[in-house]
Amino acid sequence: MTDRANFPPRTDRPKVVITDYDFGDVAVETEILEAAGAEVIALQAKRQEDLFDVAPHCAAMMNQYARIGKETITRMRNCEVIARYGVGVDIVDVGTATEKGILVTNVQNYCTEEVADHAIALWLTLARKLPDYDRATHAGVWQWQSGQPVYRLRGRTMGVVSLGKIGQAIVARAQSFGVAVIAYDPYLPREAAAKLGVELVSKPELLARSDYILMQAPMTPNTHHFLSDAEFSVMKPGAILVNTGRGPTVDNKALFRALTEGHLAAAGLDDPEEEPAKRANWTPDNNPLFTLPNVLVTPHAAYYSEESIHAARVTAATQVAKVLTGQKPDYTVNADALAVSTA
Repeated sequence: MTDRANFPPRTDRPKVVITDYDFGDVAVETEILEAAGAEVIALQAKRQEDLFDVAPHCAAMMNQYARIGKETITRMRNCEVIARYGVGVDIVDVGTATEKGILVTNVQNYCTEEVADHAIALWLTLARKLPDYDRATHAGVWQWQSGQPVYRLRGRTMGVVSLGKIGQAIVARAQSFGVAVIAYDPYLPREAAAKLGVELVSKPELLARSDYILMQAPMTPNTHHFLSDAEFSVMKPGAILVNTGRGPTVDNKALFRALTEGHLAAAGLDDPEEEPAKRANWTPDNNPLFTLPNVLVTPHAAYYSEESIHAARVTAATQVAKVLTGQKPDYTVNADALAVSTA
């Protein structure tokens, strides 16, 4: 990140469109971007159509949940950068942006600790049956049997899907509880996993051996419904699933079947498959998982702390300010592809 006072002045006043936000205001972004000579236009877009009118005139676009797809990007005439408030860029059509010569940036390394803590919290809460005990005691039942069966963690096996920075932070926390950790990550060298004390295994082996599966997979065409009926059927009976990665990596209808048929014990999800924040209208009535007492769902809050939210906002705005003032941004998604296309 750059000291906002170091941004060189521009003679024009480029428009930066913030497609949507749930921070309450855009004061943090506005301070940084106005110091770089930009004008901030803040929207609350839930559909691509909401961006069509502003797309031709913007020099930059920043998005939290709103999709910036081909229909929007092809309307852009002067856009230099699209900046994501977060790591994942599945809601930005990076390919079309690259074709149009538009740089895509994201925010990295801002919520590793928070997501890892959240994943472990969901796991422990479900493994120790805290919701069951809480409901029982509030109803006047004071018996340890109200959570039965609860199993000792030490000596059991946790399978982690995706060993990026967050996955590695989850491993470090989980190992302190005495579980053996195995992982599936086709992109990580086996030597790197060994240094973490983790055994890399195939997807079928992870499913078959794990008492707990913690998903931290990004959203790609290959990870959509990474877990569905076939996968749930070969998991250990009584296994617990925690997903603090992207919601659509888990087939929610298949998960409902696995839970109601008694094959899985419980699930903790930081986001259901439909990803409510990305919808104009949403109700839990459309997802039967919300009716199950052995399912914990948090509102895509794993990344959240006051510190991480502030860091994401400052970093995202700073990437835009750097591009608009001719500086090199810190976190680029398609810089290499752009360099090739313009060579």
